[in-house]
Amino acid sequence: MFNREKSQPIFDRALSVLVKGVSSNFRYLGKDETPIISRGKGARMWDADGNEFIDYRLGWGPIILGHADDRVNQAVAAAIENGITFAATTELEVDVAEKIKEMVPGMEKLRFTNTGTEATMHALRTARGYTNKEKFIKFEGQYHGAHDYVLFSTASSPVSALGERSAPTPAQVGSGIPDKIRDYVYCLPFNDFDAVEQCIKNHHGEVAALFVEPCLGNIAGIEPNNGFLIHLRSLCDKYGIVLVFDEVKTGFRLANGGAREAYGVIPDISTYAKSLGNGFPVAAFGGNKDVMNVVGGGNVTHAGTFGGNGLSMAAAKAVLDILTASPVLDNLARRGERLKAGLDQILTEANLPHQMTGHPNIQSFLITENPVKEVRDFSHTDEEMYEKILTHLYHLGVWAEGDSREPWFLCESHSNEIIDETLNKFQEAVKRTLDK
Repeated sequence: MFNREKSQPIFDRALSVLVKGVSSNFRYLGKDETPIISRGKGARMWDADGNEFIDYRLGWGPIILGHADDRVNQAVAAAIENGITFAATTELEVDVAEKIKEMVPGMEKLRFTNTGTEATMHALRTARGYTNKEKFIKFEGQYHGAHDYVLFSTASSPVSALGERSAPTPAQVGSGIPDKIRDYVYCLPFNDFDAVEQCIKNHHGEVAALFVEPCLGNIAGIEPNNGFLIHLRSLCDKYGIVLVFDEVKTGFRLANGGAREAYGVIPDISTYAKSLGNGFPVAAFGGNKDVMNVVGGGNVTHAGTFGGNGLSMAAAKAVLDILTASPVLDNLARRGERLKAGLDQILTEANLPHQMTGHPNIQSFLITENPVKEVRDFSHTDEEMYEKILTHLYHLGVWAEGDSREPWFLCESHSNEIIDETLNKFQEAVKRTLDK
């Protein structure tokens, strides 16, 4: 066990002033186990007691270059000398919007906000304003933020609550959401061509938008079956539905142009956050200009005091400049493949049945003998075995999420040497697991 001589008193203080001692439910790991992080640099971080970790959580995805990247920090430090919030447009804001338009295929108009939740909330409102329809489709196991409309059938929902596959039931996540909200959403199994086609045929007259994470950011990074995203695009075109890619996790991570580039499908709207700022709070939503032009002018409301603020724009510009100046994400994918192949080999040699999942920049593995293509298949995985391996790995100084639903995130700072160190420790973690 790690020393908590300094961490525990700090967390005890946190418990007296923060609900559960945290500012996000997912950060709470128990009253005697929740870590207190002191600092991070590159692909490593340290807790208040000086315990060191190779980080594959990366704040659940935002860190694409590495913690405390000097290039980003210097750009932000320079920008804040000029002030950051003006209730007016700045040239820096325009620079970043132009950069996104240049990098992202099919991007025509966009707006900035601060969080992924805000981006998906505004994207849904924009789709409703454009179509004059109210309902939308989402896929089971996908998480689109923390606003009421989308908190149904997420990765946190037990499979038993999803209803029959042939007649899915929106499973509400947590309390405090008006019961009638569920009437506005259809939740469908991911990668099921027939289910989505049937739902759209039956309900297209009331469906404003189809929301999809191009790969499942909270279910081991599972990717779409061949042709699935194209199928969604075709159906939305045929029936006048706004196709929304939730790229909060995939944007500026899979490729410079995000999932649009990686999978070759152009939605009407995409939402971005996470990697756009390398840890600084920045988000955006945008796409087809005809759809986006319903925003403002007395039509669809979008507002926010901190949208496009100087701190976030400086961080985003620095990140985008770095991504376009050199093949950061292509190089990262090669190192991600190195990690993936190594994990695969270790699990194979240990005779553990498994499935490797996800794009190399947002990947994972599942302990299973059955193919997993969507969240309902997750019930066939050995979550307990995965957690045991990851617990040993954590105590060896490598921190990936112990919940097998959450993928491993990589950043530019994960060098070949760090990946090799990870694989050596992973091999030891598997050995310790099987020896018990």
